[in-house]
Amino acid sequence: MGEDDDKKSKITTARKQHLKSLMLQVAKATLEKEAADRAAEKSSYLAEHCPPLSLPHSMQDLQELCKKLHAKLDEGEEERYDMEIKVQKSTNEVEDLNTKIFDLRGKFKRPPLKRVRMSADAMLRALLGSKHKVNMELRANLKQVKKEDTDKEKDLRDVGDWRKNIEEKSGMEGRKKMFEAES
Repeated sequence: MGEDDDKKSKITTARKQHLKSLMLQVAKATLEKEAADRAAEKSSYLAEHCPPLSLPHSMQDLQELCKKLHAKLDEGEEERYDMEIKVQKSTNEVEDLNTKIFDLRGKFKRPPLKRVRMSADAMLRALLGSKHKVNMELRANLKQVKKEDTDKEKDLRDVGDWRKNIEEKSGMEGRKKMFEAES
């Protein structure tokens, strides 16, 4: 394989250009022939289905001709309407079948994913490229701050556990203590 890739193609550029021009000439000839065939087919169809119009000279004959033309127009409209209804029915059937297929398939199942062990830094480097250097240690840049105790926090610590207070006040004895403390 390596030897074949290194070799130049056996066809020269002049030969390639000559073959291209021949192919274009053949394609042009076939296109012209197809266009001529289409024109001949169209003229034969029109000659068969649309005879030349001969207009009568009397008023009554003209009225009869108009009635015939209107009847043909009505037939064409009926056929068009029937075709539209058939197409509409078939599109509705297709939509119904598509919904049934969707319902039968059920919900989309997620494919089993393979676990990849990769650090957050490596993941960001893969997403952003090797040029961007990202450090995921967010706490490293934070300042150390000492927390000062406020008066409210001290009071809350002195109160103690709220469960003990509830247990002491629960039941009749707790209520007695509450009334004794009030008076």
